[in-house]
Amino acid sequence: MNVSKCKLLDLPKIADNRGNLTFVESHRHVPFPINRVYYLYDVPGGSERGGHAHKELEQFIVAMSGSFDVILNDGQSERRFTLNRSYFGLYVCPMIWRSLENFSSGAVCLVLASDFYKEADYYRDYDEYVAAKRAREA
Repeated sequence: MNVSKCKLLDLPKIADNRGNLTFVESHRHVPFPINRVYYLYDVPGGSERGGHAHKELEQFIVAMSGSFDVILNDGQSERRFTLNRSYFGLYVCPMIWRSLENFSSGAVCLVLASDFYKEADYYRDYDEYVAAKRAREA
């Protein structure tokens, strides 16, 4: 996989003067079954989250409040996405290194994941990730 497979996806936005509503459905708005949901919040200024890749896991990342940047790297190229609206999110395919940074005050990052937490699915060392990616593509 390369970073060009990762993309911003629009979510439904039902506008109402009482407040807007957005929803996410498996296989309809995200291209995978949603098996785990988690969120990051109270991230101190200047902190970075992520810093890993997944072997098989797919993710959909949404800024529920505030803003932050997602940096995706496939070992050859890099793309930066600024997430700052709750009615779109970033689809991240497997075998992409990701980092999150530049969290605004009060930012909340929601992550929808295709599978349950499995430590064996992680690459936490960038050089190991790049070597594994090259081996897969050979």
